Amino acid sequence: MSIARFSPFELLLLKSRSQVDTATLLLLAWVLVHRQHVSEGQRRRRLAQVTAQFRHGHELGPVMSIARSQDLQAIQLAAEVVRKECGTERSLSVIHQAITVATDDGELSLANHYILRFLADLLSIAPMTLNTLFKELTGTPLAIPEDPSRDAYWQAHDPDYHARKAREAEAAEQYHQQANARAEQQQQQKERRHQQKQQKQQEKQQRQEQARQAREQEQQRQRDQTRQQEQERQQQQQQREQAERERRRSRDHSSQQRSRQQDSRRQQRASPPPPDRTTRALSVLGLTPGATRVEVRHAYRRMAQLHHPDRFYSESEQQVALASARFQRIKNAYDYLMQTY
Repeated sequence: MSIARFSPFELLLLKSRSQVDTATLLLLAWVLVHRQHVSEGQRRRRLAQVTAQFRHGHELGPVMSIARSQDLQAIQLAAEVVRKECGTERSLSVIHQAITVATDDGELSLANHYILRFLADLLSIAPMTLNTLFKELTGTPLAIPEDPSRDAYWQAHDPDYHARKAREAEAAEQYHQQANARAEQQQQQKERRHQQKQQKQQEKQQRQEQARQAREQEQQRQRDQTRQQEQERQQQQQQREQAERERRRSRDHSSQQRSRQQDSRRQQRASPPPPDRTTRALSVLGLTPGATRVEVRHAYRRMAQLHHPDRFYSESEQQVALASARFQRIKNAYDYLMQTY
């Protein structure tokens, strides 16, 4: 596993000869860095003096650095190591040492008021036990620390607090007034720009509307002209189609007369015996005797599509009539076969 995944304090624990001593060292260093009116050199000398008998085996600099960084995860880990590896007696000893280094000059800083209570809680030491131990070591009870969030604290420790607050409030009020004035001016400028923009947009829309109307008029004129030309072409086409139908009707009439005459002569010469109705119906659909019901249906669809009268709407009336007759024969044959099969 790569060591880059460990925190600085975890690395110290891994390299330490005694993890309990290293954990205790960090807890005491955390108290020392919150001592007031003490130089860094004095803090290190005091920490070295208190932990002279420890077997951690590493320098004090990294521990002081972690303590100054306020790494609460490292603090909680250190307290957990002490609590799990040692008993209540060692935890009391750590609190004893913490009280000692916190009150060497007889004055307990506000930060250390909270730190001692926090350490006692982490080490599972009751508040009453902490108060008793503090009084035994200092001769005075562990008073409740002052609350910096209350005005009374700053009235006692900073007489200029209210005057400074008043100045800050006045400066804030002036800033808000100036900001409001700037915002109002910007709003007015914005409204003027908006009005100018709207006016330009209206003028642009008017020009576009005029151009659109002109285009529509031109398009309508072209459509009317095109429609007129199309009507003329349709009339000419209808006239040509009418003439063509007349010619076809004349040819078809002559052809039908010749065909009827030829059929009459053939029937007079020899006529085979008429087939039965089923054979005739199959023949109309282009099938032979023995065809199945599915084949009859498919043949009907194919013949109906091929001979439907709608396919001859552009032909002469004679052709349309012939197509209708063929389609009717196909349908009659199909209906008969579907009833018979």
